[in-house]
Amino acid sequence: MTKSIFDLRSPHPEPSTLVAFSENHLDRQSEHRADDCIEVALKHPGAHFLAFSGPKLIVKHDEKIIDPLFAPYELEGLDPVLDETILLGYLPNGEPRLAVPTGLTEDNVAEPFKIADGRTLYRQQMLPEELLGQFAQGSSLITWNANNRFCGRCAGPMEGKSGGYRRICTACGHMVFPRTDPVVIMMTIDLERDLCLLGRSPHFTAGMYSCLAGFVEPGETIENAVRRETHEESGIHVGRVRYHASQPWPMPHTLMIGCYAEAKSTVIKRDEQELEDVRWFTRDETAAMLERTTGVADTGNEHIPPPKGAIAHRLMRDWLAWGEHG
Repeated sequence: MTKSIFDLRSPHPEPSTLVAFSENHLDRQSEHRADDCIEVALKHPGAHFLAFSGPKLIVKHDEKIIDPLFAPYELEGLDPVLDETILLGYLPNGEPRLAVPTGLTEDNVAEPFKIADGRTLYRQQMLPEELLGQFAQGSSLITWNANNRFCGRCAGPMEGKSGGYRRICTACGHMVFPRTDPVVIMMTIDLERDLCLLGRSPHFTAGMYSCLAGFVEPGETIENAVRRETHEESGIHVGRVRYHASQPWPMPHTLMIGCYAEAKSTVIKRDEQELEDVRWFTRDETAAMLERTTGVADTGNEHIPPPKGAIAHRLMRDWLAWGEHG
């Protein structure tokens, strides 16, 4: 069989499809968002909204059903801010999907509504993967629009355009676009000893270890960000870097870029301000960790993994899978 540039030895054809928030197949029509696109979308009889309280999602909730979709007439009791509606895109049948901020808060929410943040939605599997991805898109855009009400150049009021994907200053005409913050998250591998490097932040659940991570800085490649962050946090020098998978992370508008990194040194020198612990794990230790459920670690010697759906969890599992199918 002829090999191509797209042939990659990997446990999965596209690992990014196996993480939370990644399955969103709306037709965004990104090149065709006219300033009246929301008005046009609302004329469609199948238009439905995702409603937000800040970055959190409002769902209709009872003992058996969790429904995050609202027809236009169902929004009345939520105090919607309709002037700040965002057009997320269209389903294959042409139905529009929109997002809208509301005045509903934890203090005034009443049955049958419930407010849930992104971590709760994916950890408790409250939504199908497609709707979870639409939530990520909507939450990120709601947050970005709310945080850019005034111009960073002249402080004039900003006005939303293009269905929520542009904001223009009404005073000086300065234009801004939605931001995505790139974060590298990497599993560093000691090939000679067949070990992986994991650490824990002070804010983690007790016993949880995860991959190291950090923001990509301006003028920096992904590979160099992996090398810099790994060395800054653990003292480990990194050689080769290999991209593996990515994950939208709507807390608030981040893209997690998952990589494997080749360790070129072994002695750990931990950044004590950033991390509570960093250590090498064997394959057996990593496998045992992944068999446990997040949040149930013994206060003794047990370690637990990041939640299923997190890209760090995927990096850990796929490192083991590569060894099994190597």
